[in-house]
Amino acid sequence: MAATPQAFTPARAIEEIADFIADPVEAADFPEARLRFRNDRAATEVGLDGLTDEAWIEHFGRFVPLPGSLPHPLALRYHGHQFRVYNPDIGDGRGFLFGQCRDLNGRLMDFGTKGSGTTPYSRFGDGRLTLKGAVREILATEMLEALGVPTSRTFSVIETGEKLHRGDEPSPTRSAVLVRLNHGHIRIGSFQRLATLGQRAELERLVAYSLKHYFDEHMGGDGPVRLLGLVAERTARMAAAFMTAGFVHGVLNSDNINITGESFDYGPWRFAPTFDAGFTAAYFDSSGLYAFGRQAEAIHWDLVQLAIALAEIADSDALAEAVDRFGPAYRNAIVDRMLWRLGVVPIDNGSNVVLVQAMEAALVATQCPLDEFFFDWRGGDLRRESPAYAGDKFAPFRVAVAPFAPVADTGHPYWSQPGPCSMHIDEVEDIWAQIADCDDWTALETKVTEIRRMGAAHGLRHDNDKSTNAG
Repeated sequence: MAATPQAFTPARAIEEIADFIADPVEAADFPEARLRFRNDRAATEVGLDGLTDEAWIEHFGRFVPLPGSLPHPLALRYHGHQFRVYNPDIGDGRGFLFGQCRDLNGRLMDFGTKGSGTTPYSRFGDGRLTLKGAVREILATEMLEALGVPTSRTFSVIETGEKLHRGDEPSPTRSAVLVRLNHGHIRIGSFQRLATLGQRAELERLVAYSLKHYFDEHMGGDGPVRLLGLVAERTARMAAAFMTAGFVHGVLNSDNINITGESFDYGPWRFAPTFDAGFTAAYFDSSGLYAFGRQAEAIHWDLVQLAIALAEIADSDALAEAVDRFGPAYRNAIVDRMLWRLGVVPIDNGSNVVLVQAMEAALVATQCPLDEFFFDWRGGDLRRESPAYAGDKFAPFRVAVAPFAPVADTGHPYWSQPGPCSMHIDEVEDIWAQIADCDDWTALETKVTEIRRMGAAHGLRHDNDKSTNAG
């Protein structure tokens, strides 16, 4: 029997805490609204795939409220550490929470914007987004979803007709407004703001809201400690997923860490060509604070800031124990996810750990292309010869992988194509150049199709519970 179509189920949960966490705002009045990308796969999960393009533009370009959802957009308030420096002068400066709904699993989902106009937190910014930035976010979120990373999804991109001036790309450049779909926009920085302002009652309300809507738990006397432990486990899995995907977020500030462990807000991201711990994504990250190999450390540091904020309403020793759940969760997730991407069935904990250690050592020692390695060794058997695999540096990995059986999906046609689907900076720039120079969107559309095919070949992740699994 065919599955019953998902009906749109509006929600307004954020109104429970809107009095202290958000400000009503209005969207910019854009001169144009040209639909460039609509994610019907995601829309199917929230009952909006039946919208006509005209209705889609009205909601996600003109921001006419979704029926039954929020009556007006809300700019969220938060603080945060930015490159380890505390900043109380931030918040939603070029975005807002447009609406909420329930997905087919009953999860609370947010429609958040990027480039939708100025807010009380815009400071000296224009509240806009370049079209190139929107295209880059499409590519990032599609690739991450395919590689099993819990991530927001780019739901809509609409070109807005304004000419923007930016210092880091040729100007004037084209503009866009983006809508992302993800499981909440409550950040570590949301808690930091309340703690800094001494708003203990509001801090307790935010904890209760988060437990109820993101983890299906009640507050109780130990609510802050339980919440911190849950966030520790979710963010640890996210950090491990970054490493397995070869992804570098670029800006892991505490205002960019969602408490559900779902990555979002992609600026200077990159996929590392090799397993290089020092690889960075942001040109302004001169110290390598958020380099590929330091991402778990960075996310853990942000988690400690959440513990410090929650110490206003909970016992510090208990919070410290909750933070300590990050390390074991990260180590377990690294092993699990590496075996998943390699496409082998786990044996036992000892053998699994030895295999992952041997794999990482070989990848570091040889600096062979990361995506090619996982493609060539899918299922634990070498599918394509390469000089990189022939030397002594790969010998321990060959021994360690020999007892492992392949998962059932190694027969997908993707694994028989000439090489892997990758997403490195040169291709990102080439895709954008065709749009910028010729208004040709073919390369982007083709790439999204290729990425989704790769995702189907890998199979869905199953270790993310319904509170964090984006895809």
